[in-house]
Amino acid sequence: MKTVNVSLVGVGGQGIILTADILAKTAAIAGYDVKKSEIHGMAQRGGSVSSQVRFGASVASPIIQEGTSDILVSFDKLEAVRNAHLLAAGGVAVVNDLYLVPVTVSSGLQADVPDLDQRVKAIPNLKLVDAMKIATEEVGNARTMNMVIAGALSTLCPFKEADWLAAMGEMLTGPKAKLLDINKKAFALGRAAVQ
Repeated sequence: MKTVNVSLVGVGGQGIILTADILAKTAAIAGYDVKKSEIHGMAQRGGSVSSQVRFGASVASPIIQEGTSDILVSFDKLEAVRNAHLLAAGGVAVVNDLYLVPVTVSSGLQADVPDLDQRVKAIPNLKLVDAMKIATEEVGNARTMNMVIAGALSTLCPFKEADWLAAMGEMLTGPKAKLLDINKKAFALGRAAVQ
């Protein structure tokens, strides 16, 4: 099997690292070799965060080269535009229909991003998901937005839904175990949003 490259991007506090961890755990449960890397940047201050997950029969390195991501998962429209260069030809982009105004824009240090929506729509093979709306209105918890996105991502990966749910069960333990059911609901709604 060809190695599959998945790049996850967004800003701090959106659950990107947990989503990448669940993806990596799911791939391992499904029997694939997995490598993962992450860059936190100024995550705690709303800065860019990225994580890369590679899975296949045998994966030598955790690093995804520019232009070779089979799947780009963006938790924010601006990060999708900033990272569109990561996509391989024929790659698919799962993008959260959300724009978080950067501090540099809200403080007046930088102009807002021109034509953001048109630039997002120009990304090839785009799957736009309103994960925040689903999380707040259908799940009833905005913090499940990342699991809505994970659900959308799951439709593009060769894993059984049961493997994803098992990975979620392994990752959400201890005090987080009480959040498992609501995260499973968010995941299911994310899957339904792109099928």
